[in-house]
Amino acid sequence: MKITGVGRAALMALGIAILAGCGKQDAQETDMQREIGTYRAQDGTLSEHLYVTEEGYVQGFTGQEDTCDFQITVAEDGFYDLKFRAAGLGGYKENRILVDDISVGNLVSSTEEFEEKVIKRNFLSAGEHKITVEGYWGYITLDSLTVLESKELAEDRELDVTLSNPDAGECARRLMSYLADQYGTNFISGQYCDGGLYGHEMACIFKATGKFPAMVGLDMMEYSPSRVANGSEGKSILLAQEAWEKGAIVTMCWHWNAPERYLTGQWYSGFYKDSTNISLDDIMSGKDEEGYQLLLSDMDAVAKELQTLRDAKVPILWRPLHEASGGWFWWGDCSPDSYCKLYRLMYEKFTKEYELDNLIWVWNGQSGQWYPGDDVVDLVGEDIYAGNHVYSSQINKYMEVEEYTDTRKMVVLSENGCLFDPDLAIRDGAMWGYFGTWGGEFVTKSSTLNIWSEEYTEEAMVQKVYQHERVITLDELPDLKTYPIREDVN
Repeated sequence: MKITGVGRAALMALGIAILAGCGKQDAQETDMQREIGTYRAQDGTLSEHLYVTEEGYVQGFTGQEDTCDFQITVAEDGFYDLKFRAAGLGGYKENRILVDDISVGNLVSSTEEFEEKVIKRNFLSAGEHKITVEGYWGYITLDSLTVLESKELAEDRELDVTLSNPDAGECARRLMSYLADQYGTNFISGQYCDGGLYGHEMACIFKATGKFPAMVGLDMMEYSPSRVANGSEGKSILLAQEAWEKGAIVTMCWHWNAPERYLTGQWYSGFYKDSTNISLDDIMSGKDEEGYQLLLSDMDAVAKELQTLRDAKVPILWRPLHEASGGWFWWGDCSPDSYCKLYRLMYEKFTKEYELDNLIWVWNGQSGQWYPGDDVVDLVGEDIYAGNHVYSSQINKYMEVEEYTDTRKMVVLSENGCLFDPDLAIRDGAMWGYFGTWGGEFVTKSSTLNIWSEEYTEEAMVQKVYQHERVITLDELPDLKTYPIREDVN
């Protein structure tokens, strides 16, 4: 449920010339990168509502119809960084960057001061290209675009696959070993499906491709005590057991419904900040002691359910407290410090008190400021909803996620809307360990018929992905119950 709504290829030696648009500058060396040229926004092609300020900046961005286009020409195929200089009006703002009308990342302006933000490693073929800044959460002041030759992808950090829990069980160590062996070479396919391995989305994928995903995504949402109090019955534990026994990998998130005391809207929307009045800052600082105890009680309830999977030796890619930096969930409506305290509290409680040694901890808070620490994270992920029919590798975000950690951990696409093109990902070096497509409209056209929805991913692309030689499907998984354990996982 997306509640809102985004191998290493060697670089070529590039000889690049960029012409047109906003005025060409001589290429120069900048911070070990070859700078091609800087182009003023005021000289770009501006849509109707945009205007140039007295200072020579561009303003007026509000929505998707507001665009500033830079026209460039590249002499040879290669990878390029796009560095924008912009400031947010009223603080944090986020807008889309497109290359030839295809989304490649977001321009985040975090303050009212001018900042330089880089969309890294964009592959451009020789010829003309259009670089677009498109309004999304607009209200920015845009100064310029600088184009640079991309740096070569570094391989100087050894991959860290040691599990954070020193008491991790055998099943978790075997799964982690398999993930590590595939990383950088293959992509493990995954699909969120409330019905488990034989749910509606799975049937739809099989009908379109003849394949089942290797990984099943489930949600612990219905086990939240405030939902149970309103009649919810969780099925994810049984579905997880079933999927594992059929040979699949299981990942779980938790859309954590806040305790009833804090619900202000519809009870079933209790994971949204807009449906609650909970203050995690007050709870984690000690100002709301009752709230602290209520959160502990909620964690107790979910941990007891997860013990069933531990006892059955079912390893889980556990992804709690996701998408925090977006602020749409109550656990993200707080300071990063309070969030990290809650994450670490859950980690300590689950691993020590409840001895959940079957969990592999997946973090995707979506911003390095919210990273709780290498000692409590095994995999780092990103949830990306790039748009309709956007098959780009999302290499810029992949590289950003790599830098969240002090070590080099495996990077996964923990949620996605449309699929990415594996060939583009291999070319760009965006070797996502696995992907986990969200369910519903991202897969099916109908809630009752197994008809593929073309809205986000065209059927031809899902066929290409699931039949690709570098994409692992259910039938290609080994017996993970006996998979050899790597020495560096222990």
